[in-house]
Amino acid sequence: MGLKESLDSVFRFLPEIEKPRRKPPLSERLLWTALVLVAYFVMGQTPLYGIPRQTQGTLGALEFLRVVMASKRGTLIELGIGPIVTSGIVWELLVGSRIVNLDLTTPEGRRTFAGLQKLTAFLFAALEAAAYILGGVYGALTQQQQIIVFVQLFVASTFVILMNDMLEKGWGIGSAVSLFIAAGVAQQIFWELFSPIGPLGDGLYYGLFPSLFSALVSGNSTLLMHVVVRPSGYPDLVGFVGMVVMLLLLTYMESMKITIPVSSVRFGGAKTRIPLKFLYVSVMPVILVGALYANVVMFTQALWPRVNPGNQNPWLNVIAKYNYTEYGPVPLPGSFVYYISPPRSLASALADPVHLVVYSLLYIGFAVLFGVAWILTSGMDPETQAEQLAKAQLQIPGFRKSEKVIASMLKRYIWGLTILSSIIIGVIAVVSDIFRVMGGGTGILLLVGIIVQYYSILASERALEMYPSLARLIGE
Repeated sequence: MGLKESLDSVFRFLPEIEKPRRKPPLSERLLWTALVLVAYFVMGQTPLYGIPRQTQGTLGALEFLRVVMASKRGTLIELGIGPIVTSGIVWELLVGSRIVNLDLTTPEGRRTFAGLQKLTAFLFAALEAAAYILGGVYGALTQQQQIIVFVQLFVASTFVILMNDMLEKGWGIGSAVSLFIAAGVAQQIFWELFSPIGPLGDGLYYGLFPSLFSALVSGNSTLLMHVVVRPSGYPDLVGFVGMVVMLLLLTYMESMKITIPVSSVRFGGAKTRIPLKFLYVSVMPVILVGALYANVVMFTQALWPRVNPGNQNPWLNVIAKYNYTEYGPVPLPGSFVYYISPPRSLASALADPVHLVVYSLLYIGFAVLFGVAWILTSGMDPETQAEQLAKAQLQIPGFRKSEKVIASMLKRYIWGLTILSSIIIGVIAVVSDIFRVMGGGTGILLLVGIIVQYYSILASERALEMYPSLARLIGE
C-alpha cells in the first residue's frame, strides 16, 4: 500500500461534513452560518466544568492573543480556532518550502492537503488541551479533573473543526475561522463601549460610554480626564478615536487596487483589466503570526515549571522566563516570549524601547514570512494566477499568448504587493496595539478585512442568484 492509499484510509476515519448534493440557496446558507455563529456564542458562555471558579476570569500571558484565536477564557472555546490555524501554519510552511511536495493545482493534491490539515488540527487540539492543563492555567487539578477538562476541550475543538468544515464545504458563507474572529472582535468592542460593570478603582465604569456619562453628570474634571486617558488600561476616549481612525484607514486601503490590462482571445481581443488588491495578503499573516505566538506561549507555560523551575537554566531562559503570579505566568525581560508580547501602552513602550524595537521587527518579519507562504499555498502566486488566466483565454496586449508571459508580468506586481502589504499590516497591528486601540489593533485589522471579504462573497453570491446565466458562464 502506497503513502497516498495509507493517508486515504486514515482520512476515512476522521469525522467530516458531507458536501451538499446541490448548492443551497443563499438564504439557506445564511441560516446555517447564523446557526454556527449562535453555537459559537453559546459555547463562549458555557464555563468548563471542573476548574476552580477563581481561575475562569484571570488574565494570563495568552490574553493579548485571544482575539486572534477567537477564544474565551475558562469556556468551551478556550482553544478557539487555534488548532485549525496552527495546522494551517505547519502545512503551508511545509508545502510552500517544498519540503512536502504536493501539487495543489490538482483536485487530488487539494484533497490530500485538506485531509492533512484536518488530521493535524485534531492532533493540535489534543496537544493544546494537554498544554493548558499541564501548564497550570487552571491551577492544581486532580487527575480526575484533568481528564474531565481535557475531554471538554477536545470535544469542543472537534465541534469547532466540524463547523469550519461545514461552512467551507458550501453549507454556509466563508469559513468559521473568519466568522468567529469577526464575532469575537465585535463582541469585545461592544463590551468596551457599553459595559456597565463598575465603578472601578478610578470611580468610573468599565465601558467608555457609561464612564463618559458618569463623568459628565458628576462635573468632576479629574474623572473627565480619566475618561480621555485611563492609565489603568481600561477603554478610554483615545482608544475610541484610534479605533475610528483605524476603521476608516483600513477600509480605504482595502478598496485600493492595482489593475493589469488583459485582452480576451475568446471575445475577439476585447480589452479589460484584472484587479489586484493593494492589501494582497489580506489579514492571513496576522492570523498566522498570532497562532504561532499563542502556541509558543502555551507550550512554554506548560513545560517550563517542569524543565526550568525558578528560571535556573540560562539556555532555556533565552526562550522563556516567567514570574508566576496570582494572575498567571508573566514573561520576564530577556526572553523570546517577552519580546513577542506587545507593549500594552505607549508609556510601557517608551520605558523599554528595546522591547518595542525587537517586538516590532519580529512581528513584521514573521508577517512577511507567512504572507509569502500563504501566497504560495493558496494559489495566489504568479504562476497559478497565470495558469488560470490562460485557461480563461486571456493574454497581455501586445504579447503572444503564453502562460510564461502572463506570469512574468504578474511577478512584477504580486511579489511586491505581497511583501509590501505584509509589512503594512504588520506595522498597523504593532502601532495600534501600542496606542491601545479599542478592540485591539490586531482585532480591528482582522475585523475590517473579514467584513470586506464577507461583503465581496455576499455580493458575488447575490449576483449569481439574480443572473443564472452568469453562474452557468463561470461554471457555478
